[in-house]
Amino acid sequence: MVEKSLQATPEGKKAAQDALTGLGITQKLLSARKNISLSTVSKFFNCKPVDRILFVQICETLNLDWQAIAGTAQPENSPIEEIGTIVQSVRQEIRSSIQEQCGTMRVLDMTQPIGLSAIYTNVNILEKMTRQQTPKLSELIERCKDADFDRFGLADIQQKRVDGLEAVEQHNKLIVLGKPGAGKTTFLKRLAILCIDEAFQANRVPVFITLKAFAEAPGQPTLLEYLPQSFERYQNERSIEIATKLQTILEAGQALILLDGLDEVRDTDNQRVIREIQDFARQFHRNQFVMTCRIAAREYTFEQFTEVEVADFDDDQIRDFVAKWFNAKNDSVKSESFLAKLKNDDRIRELATNPLLLTLLCLVFGEAADFPTNRSELYEEGLDVLLKKWDAKRNIERDRVYRKLSLQRKEDLLSHLAYTFFERGEYFFKQRVVVDRIIQFIRNAPNISQDEADLELDGAAVLKSIEAQHGLLIERARNIYSFSHLTFQEYFAARQIKEQRTDALLSDVVSHVAEKRWREVFRLTVEMLPDASQLLQLMKGEVDQILAGDEKLQRFLVWVQEKSRSDEGYNKPVVTRSLYFAIDLVRIRDDRILQLIMPLSIIDDQLLDINLTLALSFTCDHDDRALNFALDSIRNPELKYQLQKLKEQLPDRSSENKENFKQWWKMNGQAWAEQLRQVMIQHCNIGHDWQFSEAQQEKLRQYYDANKLLVDCLNSDCYVNPEVRQEIEETLLLPISEIEKRENK
Repeated sequence: MVEKSLQATPEGKKAAQDALTGLGITQKLLSARKNISLSTVSKFFNCKPVDRILFVQICETLNLDWQAIAGTAQPENSPIEEIGTIVQSVRQEIRSSIQEQCGTMRVLDMTQPIGLSAIYTNVNILEKMTRQQTPKLSELIERCKDADFDRFGLADIQQKRVDGLEAVEQHNKLIVLGKPGAGKTTFLKRLAILCIDEAFQANRVPVFITLKAFAEAPGQPTLLEYLPQSFERYQNERSIEIATKLQTILEAGQALILLDGLDEVRDTDNQRVIREIQDFARQFHRNQFVMTCRIAAREYTFEQFTEVEVADFDDDQIRDFVAKWFNAKNDSVKSESFLAKLKNDDRIRELATNPLLLTLLCLVFGEAADFPTNRSELYEEGLDVLLKKWDAKRNIERDRVYRKLSLQRKEDLLSHLAYTFFERGEYFFKQRVVVDRIIQFIRNAPNISQDEADLELDGAAVLKSIEAQHGLLIERARNIYSFSHLTFQEYFAARQIKEQRTDALLSDVVSHVAEKRWREVFRLTVEMLPDASQLLQLMKGEVDQILAGDEKLQRFLVWVQEKSRSDEGYNKPVVTRSLYFAIDLVRIRDDRILQLIMPLSIIDDQLLDINLTLALSFTCDHDDRALNFALDSIRNPELKYQLQKLKEQLPDRSSENKENFKQWWKMNGQAWAEQLRQVMIQHCNIGHDWQFSEAQQEKLRQYYDANKLLVDCLNSDCYVNPEVRQEIEETLLLPISEIEKRENK
């Protein structure tokens, strides 16, 4: 049985007095330094019984072997069987407490806890911190050229991922850093459960400590004193007994110490807690330590600890989490539907890389079996979690300077940054540049010092707070920042347009209507605006100007209008115009026609036009299916006769005769295609060889995409004046001359 108290031998007393003199301190200073009462210190130096834990602390402070001072020194290697018995005894005693403390999770607006084991998804670790990597800004920019970069992680710097459990096994002391909602606490809880269930480090005793609770505990106990309190059921009657056993386990190096949330400790307690962790880890260095903290929360120095970073979820982890989530809800059908919709939506899939936001998406999808039509509301809900709920629900206080900004002003700041950089085509920005922008913004805020040196410090502090508290701006590489998700930069850029919406700003915004990277910003903006009529009118005017200065392209639009008039009465004129515009895009090998034709109600003559155009375009690829379809849909005998004659000119194209056909086409293909074109022009007024240049073809693509954006905006969850809506719809894809004629009526 381990003694509850110890006392120094006369020889031990002399050694302790010599050590005290050597350190140049008094008993009073020793008492203050270790927060031990002076009467206890006096008992120690008078060879009287002292609580075992306090006795060991005093000896450690004096750099003495407590067993030698107490005269209880045993052989260097204590019997393994004795330590093993104590470990198993404590594990058995604390099992239910660990299960209760770490076995469930409840976040956001969940109405009840959910079992951790039911939904836990393995965590991956980056062994090299993202912020410590040193690619140049130009290298990061190169990865996102033309806005076609991988949104899934914003062209993340690729590096090897290591399984979280493997990282713990490799490092005796580990500090796990991560963005808000990255799953740090969940990972630590999982370690505790695996350990107590003998699935991981079964020879150790898991101890889970929430550092915020430790820091605010009455009487400011040391970690050694607080350890028994972490097991709630032992806080009273058996705390001394469990403390004694834990001390023995710690000295034998048989504990798994899990310290959660260093960033959640208040500023007033911060230095004391850091010092206590450092001393404790040094004193009981043989044990396994894992500590969690947010990235950029504060500048910590733990020389004994190895820093690693929690990686974002990848596709496999997302699938695993979603399947487990809905299985736990007995609703596996929704899991399949969720993943199918996620696959086709890059922006929501991008948010799903964060476990907290993925949980939100599962909650939202679980209610309606779909994601909201109004995406701005979904993103707003996600931002609400990161900006307010996540810390507020856990009563966590953050940075002093940043707290001076109201929630509205924080959102205004993020909107200002998002639009400023997005408008310049910048997804990555140097720390110096973003700090300068923050200083400009906060300069006129209340209670902010106007001293330039103070402003410089405040600007840097605000940037770090945004990263640590919300994870909305993150350090992608050393001194290079970006928004955590491009979706959030797009959302805040749209919010800036909504909040400001001056004539000058709107004029600047619509100048980007043909740019692919701006599409989502336009869609979000029209959803956010109380009335999107003005913006949509400006967009329409800008779209019309894309082809306005090119006479040949205007003639093409006139032809589109004439063709649509010949089919009036079957579809809305704009639908028919869209059809013929898209049909001719096939001539420049553009697959937009397939996206547009499928949902349309097409009359026989239009179907014939489509098949003839495809025949002209694809016969040179040795595929005559479109020509056969055209023959099947013809009602005009003369046209059918001429097409049949053309078809008969084509040699057999079976696999055995493939080479002969290629040779025939090489010699005769151009003349044959020209005959087909003339037949199409004569009978159907299609197939004109417009001979568009590469630049004109690109303009046609931009014009088509910009018109499609307009239609998408009109069909979104937005308010538009009915007259404005009608005017825009009726003038889509019309030549400038026709639009001006309508305006002058």
